[in-house]
This record gives sequence, C-alpha cells and structure tokens, in this order.
Amino acid sequence: MTTHPALEVTDLSFAFGPRFALERVSFEVRAGEFMVLLGPNGAGKTTLFSLITRLYESRDGGVRIHGHDVRRQATRALARIGVVFQQPTLDLDLNVRQNLLYHAALHGLGRAEAGQRIAAELDRLDMAGRANDKVRRLAGGHRRRVEIARALLHRPRVLLLDEPTVGLDVPSRRGIVAHVHRLCREDGIAVLWATHLIDEVFDDDRIVLLHQGSIRAQGSVDAVLQVAGATSVGQAFDTLTGAPAAETGADAP
Repeated sequence: MTTHPALEVTDLSFAFGPRFALERVSFEVRAGEFMVLLGPNGAGKTTLFSLITRLYESRDGGVRIHGHDVRRQATRALARIGVVFQQPTLDLDLNVRQNLLYHAALHGLGRAEAGQRIAAELDRLDMAGRANDKVRRLAGGHRRRVEIARALLHRPRVLLLDEPTVGLDVPSRRGIVAHVHRLCREDGIAVLWATHLIDEVFDDDRIVLLHQGSIRAQGSVDAVLQVAGATSVGQAFDTLTGAPAAETGADAP
C-alpha cells in the first residue's frame, strides 16, 4: 500500500502580475515531521500558505494533503489541515471557550464532543484555567495558544503555522515551539512552521529555506549547512539569502 506524504507541494508557482512570488517550489512533509519554512520577510512564505489553503489559486503546480489534491478534492484535502495564520483571528469580545465552540460548530462537532475536545486541548496548553476569560484580557502568548487549540479541534493531520510567534517574548515563543514539537512526536501530526527566526529551528528539524520565491536549500539541518558551506543555521541563512538572520522576537516586525 502506498503511503502518501502528509503534505506534498509540487512545482508550485504564483505571480502577482509580472512578478513571481513563488517559482517552482517543491517539497514534502511526512507524518510526525516538523518542517521549518525558513526565510526573510517577503520570501513568499505567506503566499505559499495561501495557496495550500486555497485562499489563492494557481494553475502552475499542485498541492496534495494525504494524497488529496486541494483543487480537485478540496473538501477532503482541507478537512485534514489546521491553520494558525500570521494575523490573529480570534473574536476579542468572546471568551476562550466561546471562540472554540464557534470554530467547533463550523466543523460540525456536537456541543458535548466539542466541550470534551476543548477541555483536552486547553489542558495540554496549560490554558484550562483561562477558558472563561475574554480573549482581549489575554497576553499575546496566551492568545496564540488558544489559536493552536482551535486549529487542533477537528483533529487535523497537517498543522500549518505562519510566523506564529511574531511579537511574543522569548519565553512565550520557546514554550509554543516546544509544544508544537511535542504534537509531532506524540500525535504524529505533520507540521509546516513558517518563520524568519533561526532560534526556532531544532537540530532534528527539516528545513525549506525560501528566498525571493524560490527554494535555496532543503533537507536536514546538516544538509542545509552543507549546501551553504556554513557552520550554523544563522550563517547558512545569511549566505543563502543575503539577509541577516533574526535570532529573537525582538527582531520581528
């Protein structure tokens, strides 16, 4: 029996007018794998996420989720992914539980089942005590945790996170990165984590290094270092993009 990649991107291109935002991008993410989509601002990371989730559509190349084509089998493909977008999307005037119940209803979950899943996800994220708090009262790191819990309610097999830690303090960032790595190990979820912050790359992660819409290197950390002739991920980032790598959230826009 053929085992499909959890996420497969093949020769994907997209242009805004005459300018290519992505050009012939190909990679795959396997179940239980943490893939870092690493690149400076403007590299094309958000455009790629928009194509995977069908916010944009391209006729050049393709995207498959567990073997399902996102154009021809959109319902089956998109039902298998959870997304944390770069811009926050929680309703600030609802409490945490209300935000999550609304999302669960969109996925057709009954109230009893939704309540059980919400409790479980909030507990895993150390947010159980904040379920009745209005979102506007939460710090940025706690809001991101709620968005991750929301993305996991329908039990996706692929989790996409677009610069999810931008603007957060270092302890909050580290806690979120560590939690998502645990999801890979414990639940077998495939993760595509977009960032320009090199300290979010773990030694056993795989990397797709994107710059100006094209892949400059991909593979294990060691493979990317070898391509760049570098001794660190930061040095590889500098060499392959010509841009200084951001080490901490203080450098985020």
